[in-house]
Amino acid sequence: MKSLPQISEAEFEVMKVIWKHAPISTNEITDQLTKTTQWSPKTIQTLIKRLVTKGALSYEKQSRVFVYTPLIKEKEYIGHQSHSFLKRYYDGDITAMISAYMEDDKLTESEIGALRTMLLKGSKRRD
Repeated sequence: MKSLPQISEAEFEVMKVIWKHAPISTNEITDQLTKTTQWSPKTIQTLIKRLVTKGALSYEKQSRVFVYTPLIKEKEYIGHQSHSFLKRYYDGDITAMISAYMEDDKLTESEIGALRTMLLKGSKRRD
């Protein structure tokens, strides 16, 4: 697995907007994030610059506007983060993680049903 950049929670919020709307301009990113956060446009621009520096985003100048595109896929990043979480807190044992959630009643009946469906689909692919 290739090395992915460390992204803070705030940077992750920026990435979610970019993943959803790419290619997207600075102003469009700012418009989206000021609806859901208390961040100033300057803060958002700083977060975007950090993501470019970290290699998570590329940009091109189109006339007088910067347009951003992600260099890492959302699914790849989230999968990597999930794998890291599982290794760090449950020694890579997904059964232990799910057991902990079930014991603490953190899974709803619909979530348990969704897990059951995923497991059945996964086991059919291996047959």
